[in-house]
Amino acid sequence: METEEVLHMNKGSGKTSYAMNSTVQDNIISVAKPATRKAIVQILCSSGPMINMTIADLGCSSGPNALRVISEIFDVVYDTSHLENRPTPELLVYLNDLFTNDFNNIFQSLPSFYKKQKQEKGAGFGSCFISAVPGSFYGRLFPSKSLHFVHSSSSLHWLSQVPCGLENKGKIYISKSSPKCVLDAYLMQFQNDFSHFLESRSHEMVNGGRMVLSLMGRESMDPTVPHSCYQWELLAHALMAMVSEGLVEEENVDSFDAPYYAPCIEEMKLEIEKEGSFMLDSHDAYEIDWDAGTESSSGSLGMLSSGERVARTIRAVVEPLFESHFGSNIMDELFRRYGELVEDHLSRNRTKYINLVLTLVKLTKCLD
Repeated sequence: METEEVLHMNKGSGKTSYAMNSTVQDNIISVAKPATRKAIVQILCSSGPMINMTIADLGCSSGPNALRVISEIFDVVYDTSHLENRPTPELLVYLNDLFTNDFNNIFQSLPSFYKKQKQEKGAGFGSCFISAVPGSFYGRLFPSKSLHFVHSSSSLHWLSQVPCGLENKGKIYISKSSPKCVLDAYLMQFQNDFSHFLESRSHEMVNGGRMVLSLMGRESMDPTVPHSCYQWELLAHALMAMVSEGLVEEENVDSFDAPYYAPCIEEMKLEIEKEGSFMLDSHDAYEIDWDAGTESSSGSLGMLSSGERVARTIRAVVEPLFESHFGSNIMDELFRRYGELVEDHLSRNRTKYINLVLTLVKLTKCLD
């Protein structure tokens, strides 16, 4: 099964796990909100009245946050149009994720979403049309020169595939002890994927269109810094402890590597400049605690330790990958041990995710 398909086979182990993942994702969406708002305002104010505006959300998933960004975009369009005394443009929204995404879950929520928009904005709000476009965003998805705004959150750090030819024994991602060839292979795969992403969007976006990209990254040029890889390191420790007890085959650990890469902004800048169709308008890095948003958890979530909460968050994201490789029978034990390791780590360290937020502008070329 292809890596991208495995990533979207399911969204975690139960409602509690998915709720935790949504809480972290909610924080990630929040830090990107100012960039999204600014980009939408600049699109609307840089031209005359728009008859319609086409928006794509890449990697939309299907949970509680699937329509949150779209709702916030609608708010900005409505507010800006009224402030400028212009008619609100018709909005065409494409929701994109892989073919295995549960788009039906989103579709079932659309009647209540449309009703809420009409209640909040009244008759002055223009028509909006929401549809799904399944497929990998590392290739073409939309007609040429059709998109005004592209948004992507928590998706571009997932690679289209595991880098080829890795020899990374006892590890499942980049670590301090990984040989340089492993670091180079991961970087090369990210460069290849991100360049394909940019090239595809360059054909699909109108001149002056804008993209807001939010993804896990790092601030250091060194990909082995703890902030960017230690979650994977602790998962490897949990797996190797199970190997020592005969619960997991060591060969299974040696043959597994995560299709993930947390880039630094310099690596992204280089690919943007090489592809040549976009200008990097702004970029920021935000720190988010591993257990962000859990201090105020109530009910069953509030009874969990920080380590257990982080383990459930990570499990909601990566379990499809681990289950397809190691089997479902070890999942509970693996993430129980992982939670204990995270709890011990957090008792001694204040560890954070680094979330990068970039705004890109589609450049006008002579042949366009």
